Amino acid sequence: MGFIEQLFEKILWNSRFFVLLAVIFSMLGGITLFIVASMDVWGVVISVVDTYINHLHPEHFHEEIVGGIIGAVDLYLMAIVMFIFGFGLYELFISEIDVAKESSASRILEIHSLDELKDKLAKVIVMVLVVSFFQRVLHTQYSGALEMLYFSLSILGLAVGLYFLHKGGNH
Repeated sequence: MGFIEQLFEKILWNSRFFVLLAVIFSMLGGITLFIVASMDVWGVVISVVDTYINHLHPEHFHEEIVGGIIGAVDLYLMAIVMFIFGFGLYELFISEIDVAKESSASRILEIHSLDELKDKLAKVIVMVLVVSFFQRVLHTQYSGALEMLYFSLSILGLAVGLYFLHKGGNH
């Protein structure tokens, strides 16, 4: 092997460290989403406490509370997507995380192939979509039987999709 070939291969191999940018910013994005979701939950708690202290009961109070909590769950799930993505990229391109291997913690963040990373991300993203669906359904007004039929069919579609998603996993 020539000197130029060795140098090129070394540069090519070390270029994988650019993945660290995606890892770092995925972690920062996940942390940001966790903070924003927590602040949303805190806002709901403050709203509930304020409403009950003042003996008020606004017209759509329960829908607003549930909508706020579901929105926070949606953000938490997106934060988890960012974390899984960051951990997966790190393990695939940089190094295995030794601290995780020594720990008796869950192996959920261990990624051994790109397909495994895609599968884990896809499952969490589907859950984000399900939560977003229910958040939107919460604020939808139904004015007829046909709309209720569509609503029922959409829930059936989600249930079937979740069944096959669960069935295809390793349990």
